[in-house]
Amino acid sequence: MILVSTPDVPNRQIEIVHGIARGSTVRARHVGRDIFAGLKNIIGGEISEYTSLQADAREQALQRMEEDARKLGANAVVNVRLTTAMVMQGCSEILAYGTAVTLK
Repeated sequence: MILVSTPDVPNRQIEIVHGIARGSTVRARHVGRDIFAGLKNIIGGEISEYTSLQADAREQALQRMEEDARKLGANAVVNVRLTTAMVMQGCSEILAYGTAVTLK
């Protein structure tokens, strides 16, 4: 599966547009991580626990988008985008989406 953030794939022609492929995940913070993050907030610096949590969530959303594209019969997703939204206090959604296509 080819995933690109561009509207096309160089040297490849889009044969079929299947529609929008999407994948999302909702993640909540962990109390143990919050305590450590609070301490980090006092002294400054990157809160690596949250960085890791968000990175894992992005990967899962991308994997789910890829699965959705396969179900649509695609072999690529163009114009891939990621967005984040707060669902509730301490809980956010990562959404990956793009156009599922079949390349020649």
